[in-house]
Amino acid sequence: MTLLPRILPDTPENRELAACVHPPDWVNPEPAACYNLVVIGGGTAGLIAAAGAAGLGAKVALIERHLMGGDCLNVGCVPSKGVIRASRALHDARNSAEFGVTGGSNLGFNFSTAMERMRRLRADISHHDSARRFRDDLGIDVFIGQGSFSSHDTVEVTGKTLRFKKAAVCTGARATAPLIPGLEEAGYLTNETIFSLTDLPPRMAVIGGGPIGCEMAQVFSRFGSRVTLLERDPHLLGREDGDAAATLHSLFVREGIDLQLDAKIVGVEKSGSDKILRFERDGIQKSVTLDAIVVAVGRAPNLEGLGLEKAGITFDRSGVLVSDHLQTSNPNVYAAGDICFPFKFTHTADALARILIANALFMGRQKSSDLTIPWCTYTDPEIAHVGMYEGDAKSKGIALTTLTVSLADIDRAVLDGETEGFARVHLRAGTDRILGATIVARHAGEMISEFSLAITNGLGLSAIGKTIHPYPTQSEVIKRLADTYNRTRLTPLVKRLLSGWLKLQRG
Repeated sequence: MTLLPRILPDTPENRELAACVHPPDWVNPEPAACYNLVVIGGGTAGLIAAAGAAGLGAKVALIERHLMGGDCLNVGCVPSKGVIRASRALHDARNSAEFGVTGGSNLGFNFSTAMERMRRLRADISHHDSARRFRDDLGIDVFIGQGSFSSHDTVEVTGKTLRFKKAAVCTGARATAPLIPGLEEAGYLTNETIFSLTDLPPRMAVIGGGPIGCEMAQVFSRFGSRVTLLERDPHLLGREDGDAAATLHSLFVREGIDLQLDAKIVGVEKSGSDKILRFERDGIQKSVTLDAIVVAVGRAPNLEGLGLEKAGITFDRSGVLVSDHLQTSNPNVYAAGDICFPFKFTHTADALARILIANALFMGRQKSSDLTIPWCTYTDPEIAHVGMYEGDAKSKGIALTTLTVSLADIDRAVLDGETEGFARVHLRAGTDRILGATIVARHAGEMISEFSLAITNGLGLSAIGKTIHPYPTQSEVIKRLADTYNRTRLTPLVKRLLSGWLKLQRG
């Protein structure tokens, strides 16, 4: 009998979620004599690895100590996009006067209803990742409990020994907090706790101007919190395209988010129910009084309790060390996902799990370095990117041709009232080979895959130019980039030759 973890708040939706991802009445099976694959960790990488291997005929055991579905389902992608959608609906309703919508800022908003919707949809989605589905539909032996290596080819869980031919470490990572004096005592939220809120904090600070920090700052500002966003670097989204980050910066200022960039946090104090956060900026000491602090910096690999030393698996503070083929120092153990890879995205964990199956079970030689990895920050507008940035190319001595088209030049974006943004592509100089691309648009995450497809399959920008895009759509901005490239090929010499030919045709 396993203990049901507390998923707060205690609501029907969260009880349904818990029943799927950590059933209170779960009884672990008796282990098979030997497994083709034992997977430790039931997040995205572990679920894909287990399901894929079982679907190909392998005898698979899946071990999860906490919640099936991992961060993505329970405290990451799924709940965050649920509240992001609610904040966009509210923002649109309050800012649609030009479309003839009246009411504006007088429209009401119920925070508890928005959060209930998120919890309900998360519970609905959780059935896909449920322990019972993996056992009953996929034929996988699911064990709830702490999995720990006991030798080079065995894993212990709840007193049972699982022998394996191959194993996969897919235990992911968790949120961490910086060492700020007084922060622990004052209390703070992370992505692992913020979605348990039942009341909207009137005053909130978000520490960290990366993707999660920017997403949550905008969401809660639109919900009605007075948000202060603190970032130690001088720019938001420091790794992103500078113009993309600047676009978001300007928008945040217009939406009333208090941006404190290049800020050093000194400490946090409690004063009754208030939290007082003190920081230094431009040599001046400042403070802000808050109801909630959200920490959105840092991730730590989930290494504890795995017994990696007993299996001869090398690791460090960044996680389990793997080869390009995802093989650990134990040749029969592989790893995938946030536990071993720098790009900590759900879609990357999915892709790595597929490589793991091929290499671990079928003597494949697929390489993680061959992956083309797009990513997206789900602010409004979204910022999506794939491939190289301009700085990456410069550091490698690669000459670029960079083309940019503003959404203000795209008819559908104008008609939608969504002209804030652009599409940018980096080409190897003198060619149409795509090395990288950035899109800033309300649905940039939906649009970036055209560039990902082109890069993965070696298609140049000219191939996109030959592809008919429906009009009017915002994705037409990508074709417009190809048209821009084609115009660069029309040099004065080429134009003179074409004009001469056409003149001859006129007789």
